[in-house]
Amino acid sequence: MSARILLVDDEVAFCELCSLWLQQAGYQVETCFTLTDGLEAFQQAKNKQQAFDLIIHDLALPPTFRPEDTLAKLDLYQGVPVLVLTGHDDRVLAIKAIEMGAWDFINKPVDPELLKIIIARALDKHSLLKQVSQLEHELEQSQLEQNQLNSLPNFGLIGNSPAIQNTRELIQRISATQVPVFIQGPSGTGKEIIANAIHQGSDRNNNPFISVHCGAIPADLLESELFGYKKGAFTGAEKDRKGLLATADGGTLFLDEIGEMPLAMQVKLLRVLQEGNYYPLGSRELESIDIRLISATNRDVPAAVRSGDFREDLYYRIKGLTISTTCLDERKEDITPLVNYFINLYNQKYKTELSIHKDVCQWFFNTPWPGNVRELKNTLESAAAICLKNEISIQEIQLIRGDDSATNHITQKTNIPELSNQPLEEQVQALEIRLIKRALSQHQDNKTHSAQALGITRQGLINKIKRYQLE
Repeated sequence: MSARILLVDDEVAFCELCSLWLQQAGYQVETCFTLTDGLEAFQQAKNKQQAFDLIIHDLALPPTFRPEDTLAKLDLYQGVPVLVLTGHDDRVLAIKAIEMGAWDFINKPVDPELLKIIIARALDKHSLLKQVSQLEHELEQSQLEQNQLNSLPNFGLIGNSPAIQNTRELIQRISATQVPVFIQGPSGTGKEIIANAIHQGSDRNNNPFISVHCGAIPADLLESELFGYKKGAFTGAEKDRKGLLATADGGTLFLDEIGEMPLAMQVKLLRVLQEGNYYPLGSRELESIDIRLISATNRDVPAAVRSGDFREDLYYRIKGLTISTTCLDERKEDITPLVNYFINLYNQKYKTELSIHKDVCQWFFNTPWPGNVRELKNTLESAAAICLKNEISIQEIQLIRGDDSATNHITQKTNIPELSNQPLEEQVQALEIRLIKRALSQHQDNKTHSAQALGITRQGLINKIKRYQLE
């Protein structure tokens, strides 16, 4: 779109001639003959989102024809470059105009070619300044957002991926409430860390946080562990024992892997949640509790509800607000911060000064982690434990893995096919197809990670998949 220029001069003939020059040069021109009309036209155009890009302005305008009156009004053109028209004997006045905010000046009579050059330079420089200003604003906003992010607690969740940032924000928002929380996600993704963070941010943080792994306790013992029992309630009950529900009173009860809880136990838990009281085994005295429930599972609970393996009424009682955790392979950007965090923890714990070779960092980034953060942490600690020097190298990784897979994940190489009699283009296509299929296989058909491994954009990978009909 061509630049819009406002020409303000009381000489009608000059305005017509100058407008013709500028229109032939590709500019849009609007003319005014008084200072008042010029300012009004400028404001109207701005209000209509059709602002002028440059002002050409005479200094001696009616009704006073006093340059001082015009100079006093130049700042009303608010950031738009103003080119001042002056006479040959008004150089001092022109310099004063520049000091008061004018962009440049040109003497009358005007040389049309010089005028075009000055206008082009003014527009180009003003455009660059606007871009610089916009970039500075964006940088300032980015730094502000980063400072705000850095000022927030990380709650033990390491990384800056959108998934982790969203989880941190949810924790901050819901901690002070009493709503039940249901954490859904793969094993090893920090569900207990999230639960503990919610407890620490609540007004219950001075009371117990009790964690129960429902899948680790045998079904016939889970009831007695939760509810407690009285002496003589069953064989071996030689004295009263307080259950985990009573222990969590006033605090938070975290039921990990609740999807593994037996159906019979689900019924009893539902009653506790509905009524806020229960009977310990072997007792006829009703005990009341005040707990906040946080539960977690790696199972697809809605599917378990449909199949009858999980009670629907209990599901709706515990789900309250759902937090979904993400597997590590879907947030690769968190791997490097996690590696650095865990090696720093290891050094603090064992008073060591271990570092990590860049090849090992690359291996951690390229390697799939089905066990997620837990697997990554255990692998790093194992490598650190057998490290003989001050730097963890790929040799330690190979010893842990027992094969050469570590080297393969660093180089990401593939075997080059033998030359054949096929045209070069067909051989290149065949190699591309092999590389794409291998990357998709290694990254479980995740196109973003496959594209990163291949060194191309996600859209580029999608285009190649369509071209080679790989879907």
